[in-house]
Amino acid sequence: MPPRFLKFGLVPLGASVALALAAAAAAFAHDDHHPAQGAQTAEESAFLAENDTAMTKMMNDMAAKPSGDIDRDFVAMMTPHHQGAIDMAVIELRYGKNEQLRRIAQEIIVEQRQEIDAMKLAIGDPVTASVPAPTQQSPAPAAHDHMNMSHGMKN
Repeated sequence: MPPRFLKFGLVPLGASVALALAAAAAAFAHDDHHPAQGAQTAEESAFLAENDTAMTKMMNDMAAKPSGDIDRDFVAMMTPHHQGAIDMAVIELRYGKNEQLRRIAQEIIVEQRQEIDAMKLAIGDPVTASVPAPTQQSPAPAAHDHMNMSHGMKN
């Protein structure tokens, strides 16, 4: 006799995630818009390697040791999940060409950061200090100084 959750058509969360990842991988592998596996460009190879690294980090970091506090455990698991989405969005911005997808990736970065901060605040943890978006380079000191008009105007 099958387990009760199968009788009612329910699949445990871990199995659902595994099935979703497998389906996404299969769909990606059979996508007609990508070069054949043996004909990957250097850019495609770099994208896939960086994406694989981001996914592996996310999955490893989500395996948080239970603390006894369900809310803290939830945040401990969801924070790397959201960070993984940010990391993958940054990779899309680095390599992607589709402007609609690039805009979506930018939105993901902003929204996921906001959700991480909201979860941290909900359990009383401090939020991460504001930093430039990972897709923007900090201006070089010389470039910044020439932009400061008041610097040369002081009397």
